[in-house]
Amino acid sequence: MRKVLSNIGVSVVFVALMAGCGDMEEPTAEPVSSAQPDTTPEAPVTASEIAEVEVDPLVVEISTQVALRSDRRLMVEGKSNLPDETLIQIIVEREVSSVRWRERTRIEDGVFAAGPFGPGSGLPDGGYIVRVEVSEGSVQPIAVQARIGHEGQHLAGELVSQSRHGLGQVATYSRRFLVGSEPRRTRDQVEVLESPGR
Repeated sequence: MRKVLSNIGVSVVFVALMAGCGDMEEPTAEPVSSAQPDTTPEAPVTASEIAEVEVDPLVVEISTQVALRSDRRLMVEGKSNLPDETLIQIIVEREVSSVRWRERTRIEDGVFAAGPFGPGSGLPDGGYIVRVEVSEGSVQPIAVQARIGHEGQHLAGELVSQSRHGLGQVATYSRRFLVGSEPRRTRDQVEVLESPGR
């Protein structure tokens, strides 16, 4: 019986020693240097965050040049102070029939180009309107929204109006011109384009 008690006593002492060893401090890892770059990805910018940023108004400027090719189809080039990557739509409309040709493009380095516009047989003589429409702010790239606003609220000037779809402000530019070799009687300032081969 003494032997059993003695073994129990040794076991108790052994367990107590082991428990004491467990309280010993383990070496701590060296602290991470604060100079290391943070590789946590940035959260994408939201529309509400863009709306909170204070931005100066952008008075929109757009100008175009139209040229009739030898096949009597139209090329449109233009300049604008809108930010690069701004999405725009160029429309050429025949006044008599309201037939339209359209092309989507974007502004790059302050310029844009589109075309050729018109049927394969060429544009008939007559009056036409070229229109440049800036797409709503909500569909523009984030970098463009940061400048013009999610709802185009930072756009200003005579080319700016409310969107027909209630999606904020948009900018629209239009210009009238005539296609044909004979001068037309008109009261407004209009450019007459003649076929290059004549």
